Formats: sequence, structure tokens, C-alpha cells
Amino acid sequence: QVQLVESGGGSVQGGGSLRLSCVASGYTTNTYCMGWFRQAPGKEREGVIFISSHGAAIYSDSVKGRFTVSQDNAKNTLTLLMNSLKPEDTAMYYCAYRGFCFTIPQSSNEYPYWGQGTQVTVSS
Repeated sequence: QVQLVESGGGSVQGGGSLRLSCVASGYTTNTYCMGWFRQAPGKEREGVIFISSHGAAIYSDSVKGRFTVSQDNAKNTLTLLMNSLKPEDTAMYYCAYRGFCFTIPQSSNEYPYWGQGTQVTVSS
């Protein structure tokens, strides 16, 4: 089992920034993939950023150039820096984890472990 705890959500005006963190604990593996997903009310869960333990990252078009993901493997921590936030970024943000991962999956179905989520609200 892997436990994930997100933090750092909050409310910000459009154009502002927020930093989300996700700490993994439990049966983590050296080779893994992690993803940040978000879900707005009435909408499907959307993959935002995906990253492998080797540092390869995939950004969705909706956040490319504004969001940056980083990882600290020693601390099992994934960080999402969100700049130039827009009202359409408002959602519950979740981190997800898949161990023994060599090809980065982009479907939520491929991630067995999820955090509880942290709310991001961007006002216009």
C-alpha cells in the first residue's frame, strides 16, 4: 500500500500562483510514475501532469508553460508549481501513484493509489 497526502491548495486571484505538494509513504518503489489530476464540479477527472521517477514529464496542453512539476525522490515528494492561474484551473487536485512503472500512463485507471485531494480556487 502507498499513502499519498496532498497539501498547498487554497484560493487565489487570477494570475496568481500556488504550490501543491504530494508526499508518498508506505510501499514506494524506486521506479514509479506519478500524476497530478484535477476534477472540477460536473466535469470528468483530467490529467494535468505526469512524471516518472527518472524525471521525464508530460504536461497537458491546458497547463503547459504555466505549471511546473518537480520531484524529490529522497523525500518521496512531488511538487506542482502553478503560475498564471486562471479561473478554469479551479478544481480539486489529486496526486496519483503507480509503482514499478516504466512507461508513463496518462489514464487515471492506470494509477492504483490516490491522495485525498486539495482544493484550488481561482477567482477572476
